[in-house]
Amino acid sequence: MDTVAVAVTDGMLHFELSVAFEVFGTAPDGVTVPWYRLIGCGPGAIQAGRFRLEPDHGLDRLSNADTVIVPAWADVDADPPGDLIDALRAAHQAGARVAALCTGAFVLAAAGLLDGLCATTHWAHTDVLAERYPRVEVDPDVLYVDNGSVLTSAGKAAALDLCLHLVRLDHGSAVANAVARRLVVPPHRAGGQAQFVTSPVPAQENNPLAELFPWAIERLDHPLTVEDLARQAAMSSRNLGRHFRSVTGTTPLQWLLTQRIRRAQELLEMTDDSVEAIAAATGMGTGTTLRRHFNRTVGVPPDTYRRTFRTSHADSSTISKRPAASRA
Repeated sequence: MDTVAVAVTDGMLHFELSVAFEVFGTAPDGVTVPWYRLIGCGPGAIQAGRFRLEPDHGLDRLSNADTVIVPAWADVDADPPGDLIDALRAAHQAGARVAALCTGAFVLAAAGLLDGLCATTHWAHTDVLAERYPRVEVDPDVLYVDNGSVLTSAGKAAALDLCLHLVRLDHGSAVANAVARRLVVPPHRAGGQAQFVTSPVPAQENNPLAELFPWAIERLDHPLTVEDLARQAAMSSRNLGRHFRSVTGTTPLQWLLTQRIRRAQELLEMTDDSVEAIAAATGMGTGTTLRRHFNRTVGVPPDTYRRTFRTSHADSSTISKRPAASRA
C-alpha cells in the first residue's frame, strides 16, 4: 500500500486539496488492488480558504511518503514557508514522487525541484513562473507535465487529470477509468489548457459534438475519416474541425487517434489478443501501424506496455466485473 501525503500549510487552496482527497482517499467500487494510504502533513492547524484544517502529521512525515501532493498556492507573489521548502526537498531526496497541482508549481520551483525541467501551472500565471524562475522551462499549453519523480499540472480541473494520471501509472488504465467514472469526469482529456484561455468549454447541452463522441467510440474498429464524422454530425468538414478545436482543443483525427490508443491500452491490459488483433479492433489496420502510433504516444511499444500493466495491475483480481446500473 503506497502512502500519498498531502502537504497542508497556510496559503493552500481547498479545491486542489479536495481533488487529492477524492482521488486517493477512497477506492472506487469493484477495485480490489491495495488502495493508497492518504495522510495530511502540516505544521499544525492551518487556514485553507474559509476552512480550518488540522493535519494528523508534521511536515517531516513527507519524507516517508511514496507520493507527495502539493496543492495550489494562493498567493504566487508570496514566498512559501521555509519549513515546507525543506520538507519537500527532503522528501524528494528520499525518493518520493512529488506532484504539484495548479499554482503549487511555484512551491516546487522555490524549492529548486523544477530547475532544468519542463513544468506547467495555471495559464494565468505561466508568464510569472517563467520570469521568476528562468531555470524552469514553462509550457503554458499542456494539462500536466510528467518528469518522472516531479510532476506539475495546469490550473484547477487539470489537477484531476494529473491525479488520474498518477493512478494510471500505479494501477493501469482500468483502475484509473474506474476512479474517473466515480468522479463523473473523463479518464483522459485530449488537448491542453490553451483551449480554456479565451473561452470556456461549451456546456454539454450546447455541445454540437455531444452525440458524435459516443457514436465514434463505438466504431473505433472502423477506418473512420473526417468526412465520416462530419456526415454523422450533419456539418461540413471545416465546421467539424472548428467545433473539435473549441470543444477538445485538438483536431478530429488526433482525437480519433487518442481514442484508438486508449482502447488499445485497455485491450493490452485486459485481454490476451495479439497486437495484430488489437490493431484491427482499434481501426489501426496493421500491427506495424499500431506499434508506430502507440510508441509515439505512450512512449513504449505495445508489448512492453502489456508486460508492465497486465502482469502487475490487470489480472482478474484487479477490478471486479459487474453490470453497470446506470451511466452518467
